[in-house]
Amino acid sequence: MPIKKSAKKYLRASRKRATQNTRIQKTFKDAVKKLNELAKAGKIEDAKKMFPTVQKALDKAAKVGVIAKNAAARKKSRLVKMMKKEGK
Repeated sequence: MPIKKSAKKYLRASRKRATQNTRIQKTFKDAVKKLNELAKAGKIEDAKKMFPTVQKALDKAAKVGVIAKNAAARKKSRLVKMMKKEGK
């Protein structure tokens, strides 16, 4: 355990950031999973309606730094490609 006051503060801040990052990561992962399930089930219209929510979650995760900007772009691209494939 930290002894100095500044080390204690750093520990508090780092735990708070870790909690926020975990929450953001869980949000976008759950959204992506739900979109995948909808697309695989053939509910393309529902998946299309949900896509803006997934896109927002991925963009927020990239903005905060939970995932890289290009990783978010890659995930969105693959989701769109998958929805088009399932829609045929």
